[in-house]
Amino acid sequence: MAKIAFCVTGSFCSFAAVFPVMEELCAAGHELRAIFSANAYSLDTRFGLAADWVSRAEKCSGKEVWHTIPQAEPIGPGRLFDCLIIAPCTGGSLGKLARGITDTAVTMAAKAQLRNERPVLIGVATNDGLSGSAQSLGRLLNARNIYFIPFGQDDAQGKPRSLVADFGQTAQALEQALLGRQIQPLLAKK
Repeated sequence: MAKIAFCVTGSFCSFAAVFPVMEELCAAGHELRAIFSANAYSLDTRFGLAADWVSRAEKCSGKEVWHTIPQAEPIGPGRLFDCLIIAPCTGGSLGKLARGITDTAVTMAAKAQLRNERPVLIGVATNDGLSGSAQSLGRLLNARNIYFIPFGQDDAQGKPRSLVADFGQTAQALEQALLGRQIQPLLAKK
């Protein structure tokens, strides 16, 4: 079983699909620590109260949710995790990761993980994946130790530039990332 950092960013509409995956990984015996971006940790939305999402993650993992840069920084020196999952990963977080910006707990966690040549698995969820965030996505697809949960257009007619991961493939993508491989096919069929 793996030690996993499960990072959550503010694609709030994806939480209902992502949190069962987190719980499945815990139930499968993985040791998990949840790390939330500031927005995921503190903003109440029409998709739920922040405190409820935090509580759900803590109940699953049995550990306090980390949500600050100082909490995430020791990941690198301590080599704390076998894999770091970012799901959902917003377009904003994709952009920061592609450009080496570490101004959130999640981006600091990813930087700390990558410094040790350990895998980061991304579950993209962004309305501009095929427009504004496409360049960042392309950069990360070519980056070492970064892997993706298969993704595709979630509503090609209503939101033609939107991309979302098939979160149901997270466990299989994790297995491959731990072996240093990108799960295939990368493009999910809807």
